[in-house]
Amino acid sequence: MLVRVDKEADAIYLELSNEPIESSEEVSDEVILDYTADGRMVGIEILQASQKSHADTP
Repeated sequence: MLVRVDKEADAIYLELSNEPIESSEEVSDEVILDYTADGRMVGIEILQASQKSHADTP
């Protein structure tokens, strides 16, 4: 698994597999799941990540 953080876009992407993404589905407000052609999940994108975190950040 690979975790990518884009501070400028305020987004986090959890890459579960490097397989090609065939479709995406927004499952809740600003949380998007990416799937292969046969329906396996390959990634999770969280937008506005800093607003969804409970961690204290400097």
